[in-house]
Amino acid sequence: MVLKTFGWSFAVTALGLVAAVLIGGWQAFGIVAILSILEISLSFDNAVVNAGILKKMNAFWQKIFLTVGILIAVFGMRLVFPVVIVAISAKIGPLEAVDLAMTDKDMYQQLVTDAHPSIAAFGGMFLLMIFLDFIFEDRDIKWLAWLERPLAKLGKVDMLSVCIALIVLLVTSMTFATQAHQHGGAHVDKAQTVLISGVAGLITYLIVGGLSGFFENKLEEEEEREHEEEERAAREGKPKSAVVLAGKAAFFMFLYLEVLDASFSFDGVIGAFAVTNDIVLMALGLGIGAMYVRSLTVYLVREGTLDDYVYLEHGAHYAIGALSLILLVTIQHEIPEVITGSIGVILIAWSFWSSVRRNKRLAAAEEGKASTPGEKTELSSGV
Repeated sequence: MVLKTFGWSFAVTALGLVAAVLIGGWQAFGIVAILSILEISLSFDNAVVNAGILKKMNAFWQKIFLTVGILIAVFGMRLVFPVVIVAISAKIGPLEAVDLAMTDKDMYQQLVTDAHPSIAAFGGMFLLMIFLDFIFEDRDIKWLAWLERPLAKLGKVDMLSVCIALIVLLVTSMTFATQAHQHGGAHVDKAQTVLISGVAGLITYLIVGGLSGFFENKLEEEEEREHEEEERAAREGKPKSAVVLAGKAAFFMFLYLEVLDASFSFDGVIGAFAVTNDIVLMALGLGIGAMYVRSLTVYLVREGTLDDYVYLEHGAHYAIGALSLILLVTIQHEIPEVITGSIGVILIAWSFWSSVRRNKRLAAAEEGKASTPGEKTELSSGV
């Protein structure tokens, strides 16, 4: 099971490390290895959240996520995205941006760093909306009940998540964005840029998340109707409309997953410049890390880990909330990637430990119920 799920990740790791040695020797090997570990540590919560969405898809769309999706993740976000950002911020053509990345790496790094406020605002708002919508939803299973119960009551207020997100964006634009960190330690006013980028991130979430939710609800309604009419449909040989709706639902959930992955990758791409400004080594290292995140997502789905450890999804969403705020703070202040990654790992590890304790309590309760009737039988037979 492990080899089947992680086989491609192992193969890409071997090829990537060999390519690094051929490109720049053992120093390049070390850089690629460090970037791979960095990407995995920063994106573990991404895998948990992705698994919660991916388990709703059928095997076909899970395969699409691992094939087409990984191409988008590795080549799109880890290689093309930084080039596009440089092209837009420097107002140059894509080919010129690629040439700059290959020939003048210091200038390329400077342009990407200067574009960080807009990237952080977009990704921060998108991730913040994911967190807010999660904690304001009334769920049967609650991890931090003392916090989640009152928040679920507040969540009954319409558009509360959007209002809070806009308030956070406004405060960010009036504080961190007025002294945005730039290359070389300079600080400039990026309030307008942060506002526009943040609103764009919010709109993206509402459109993609809204469409995926709409088609998912339509799919559930159709499945219920099809279940009631299954025998009649089989006799008449009518095609099942659920197949079409499943395709639409899965497509928009796939699109949602890709935007989600893009938002998670922002801090990894920016943080990678602290290790190297070589775009090729950066793509190799982050690409290897992205492969493991993809494989881990599928592993969690196929093993039913989220069903066995019910608080993992909670921990991942709290990590998302922390990451969104960290992204907004990094508009002005530099935060080491080790802190960003550690917060996510600690929250997920805590939720996993809580899930294990819950499972032990439930198992003990079941054993108690099972042993009680037996004890009564023995007593009655003795009499």
